[in-house]
Amino acid sequence: MPRPFFVTTPIFYVNAAPHIGHLYSAVLADVLKRWAEFNGRRAVFCTGTDEHGLKVQAAAAKAKVPPQEFCDNVSSTFKRLFDRTNISYTDYIRTTDPRHYTTVSKFWNILKEKDYIYKGKHEGWYSISDETFYPATQVEEIAHVDLGRIMVISNETGNRVEWSSELNYKFRLSEMRGKLLEWLKADPNVVLPRTRYSDVLSAVEGTPGEDTSLWMQDLSVSRPRSRLEWGIPVPDDPEHVIYVWLDALVNYWTVAGFHEAAEGQPIWPADCHVVGKDIIKFHAIYWPAFLMAAGMEPPKKIIAHAHFLINKQKMSKSIGNVVDPNALIDTYGVDAVRYFLARDGGLADDAEFSSKTVSSRYRKDLGGQLGNLVMRCSAPKVNVDMIIPSVKDLPTPLDMDRQLLSLIEALPDEVAQHMDQHDLGRALAAIFGVISETNRYWDFSQPWKLVGHQGDQVVAKNPERLRMVLYCAFRSLHSVGLLLQPFMPGAANAILSHLKVPLEERSMENARKVVRYPNSKDLVIGNPPMLFPKVLSETAF
Repeated sequence: MPRPFFVTTPIFYVNAAPHIGHLYSAVLADVLKRWAEFNGRRAVFCTGTDEHGLKVQAAAAKAKVPPQEFCDNVSSTFKRLFDRTNISYTDYIRTTDPRHYTTVSKFWNILKEKDYIYKGKHEGWYSISDETFYPATQVEEIAHVDLGRIMVISNETGNRVEWSSELNYKFRLSEMRGKLLEWLKADPNVVLPRTRYSDVLSAVEGTPGEDTSLWMQDLSVSRPRSRLEWGIPVPDDPEHVIYVWLDALVNYWTVAGFHEAAEGQPIWPADCHVVGKDIIKFHAIYWPAFLMAAGMEPPKKIIAHAHFLINKQKMSKSIGNVVDPNALIDTYGVDAVRYFLARDGGLADDAEFSSKTVSSRYRKDLGGQLGNLVMRCSAPKVNVDMIIPSVKDLPTPLDMDRQLLSLIEALPDEVAQHMDQHDLGRALAAIFGVISETNRYWDFSQPWKLVGHQGDQVVAKNPERLRMVLYCAFRSLHSVGLLLQPFMPGAANAILSHLKVPLEERSMENARKVVRYPNSKDLVIGNPPMLFPKVLSETAF
């Protein structure tokens, strides 16, 4: 049996409630997982929450609740959001799970036995917000107007840092430079988009003449328990707690081991880690270095997507510019929000979040194009017999019919090409391009003029031409309904069910069939689903 496709999101930090950026990561990974299944491959998809570290410890203290209770509460908000938005994860992992404690301890011992972990003094500028150390070259002093004093911040994130000198366990990251370069240079598509690959490669290579690049210095992988209590203890040394990023990254291996034990089939390495660009260092340098040091394969691909911005600023709870995805869903619905994120989310470049853009996508693309086409095909005033015409009784097609059918037949491969490049926006643009062309075809064909009245009944005046127009429109809906399943599973299911497409005939193989049922009779359909009702009240988010 072929190895399943294994895709992951980052596990999300539980110091605050989820925002639209978290959901973007989850939707992107979910589309890739569903796309693999659509193409006939089994898939394993994990998401979850990162629940250890100083930020969580401090947030729990501020909320005056025990850390575990705090984590339970916040993790449940992520899980509810993902369940609500049809994120089809197969494993929801939490770093406070007992199975994860066991796996992290095992992973630590492997690194220790291979002499990649040693004890040593570690000094540097530590950011609680970023849960990482920065060298002096990556921080700067600024004058804080509100506090009336000088403070030191990270150049990379802008978050505050404090000087720290500790006796920690350290990982020999500097010794992994050669293996990391070999891994990176073997496949330039191992980190996407290409700009992010170039950044990682440059960071690992370092500046000519330097022994070790700033990102390749030996890494602190523990904190003294006197500074951090909320975490997984270092095996055989309870006075130290395992560094939150080593703990967090091992979640993918926890899931892989859990699946392999249950199914008896290996799934490692991960086919695709979906992460935000702000954590590329941890996933494209630290994580493969940990894995190769432990004698394991690194991930096959890392997609580091860009961010959604508000007024050109990254969303942040401290700034107060986060967008609540639940409020957005309350207004527009699950599939509309998924569509917006997949269509307009940035892979290489940051995307500006705008209420106007969401509203426009809903009214023009979803309601005005897709929803409108569904209603047109199934309106009794035009489709007088309420049927999907069979192909065997069609008249000779006109040039305009052939042109539209040609576009429909080419669509699956066009979408597949974009998905091979992980370009969800262009894949959706191609699908909605065919939907738009079908609506234009409908307008030009004017099927309402092909029917008339006989007494109280609406009848076809030109039944042969009406059959062809309806056939082409439904052929288009069948194709786009199939191809939209990974992106908008709720709406796609409603369309396909309306078209009476059985569950076992909803794969890419079916989308590529030129004729659905060559020898069938007309299919009788019922009233069309109302996919995207008019939004009566829109709120600026």
